[in-house]
Amino acid sequence: MTSPRTARPVPCLLGPTASGKTAAALALAALRPVEIVSVDSALVYREMDIGTAKPTAEERASVPHHLIDIVDPRDAYSAAEFRADALRLIGEIDARGNLPLLVGGTMLYYKALTQGLNDLPAADPDVRATLDAEAARLGWPALHARLGEVDPLTAARLAPNDSQRVQRALEVFVLTGQPMSALLAAPARVDDSAAGWRFVPIALEPSERSVLHARIERRFDAMLAGGFVDEVAKLRERGDLTPDMPSMRCVGYRQVWEYLDGAVDYPTMRDKGIFATRQLCKRQLTWLRSMTERMVVDCCDAAATGRVVGLIEELLG
Repeated sequence: MTSPRTARPVPCLLGPTASGKTAAALALAALRPVEIVSVDSALVYREMDIGTAKPTAEERASVPHHLIDIVDPRDAYSAAEFRADALRLIGEIDARGNLPLLVGGTMLYYKALTQGLNDLPAADPDVRATLDAEAARLGWPALHARLGEVDPLTAARLAPNDSQRVQRALEVFVLTGQPMSALLAAPARVDDSAAGWRFVPIALEPSERSVLHARIERRFDAMLAGGFVDEVAKLRERGDLTPDMPSMRCVGYRQVWEYLDGAVDYPTMRDKGIFATRQLCKRQLTWLRSMTERMVVDCCDAAATGRVVGLIEELLG
């Protein structure tokens, strides 16, 4: 087995939404042959460009990007699939003589890649349909209360209306008879497929949360001005998507779908979309700050892009 000292370093540019990851990745790609591997659970979906802040056609033409536009919105894509795809791509990119650069903010994907996978069951459509029906009748807070009875640790960290995570935790309990918190606490399954690589996390984090919040607001407004509502309307017109699918639960899409349903007005949709994005940012930062080995760059610093590039150049020698 390759020792950590001889394993090849793979820089991983991580950070919350709107922290400047794309700009830093493209700046590095201007200096050396880079191929970007996306670590983002929303970018995998086709037909979802505006609301996911997908790299532009020009950006993707200038630098090879991977794990973008690989899944139809009606399908799911798991952390296990990401791990297998990412490890395959890293090997292929390295064999071409290029630098694999991981870029994104889906921390569950990064954890699966670097620490292995827990023995959680795959999604079960029948169980989810049953839970959705109960939620429609009783409301998600009632199901959150039920989760509190069988898995108080997980319930304590979830908001009562966090339908996606409450549903998943209840689904795991129904399928395994064990609380998800216990399964996650068990040692992860680790194989030697990642042994040749040393993943080095570089985290773009804000010294002032308010600066990032302002960026999030500006970006969400730019998405709306750029046709986000029309994008979701077109997805709805397909007729095979529902708001409970993982793709339509992505931040922003859920809120615009609700608006198109007539459940909220436009200003409320905007406010809820910005709030949900800020909550996502908060969760991403919590994940990052648990990674003591990370190198931190202040994304509020005007020189952040240069600092990221400098750290990676130093890492690669």
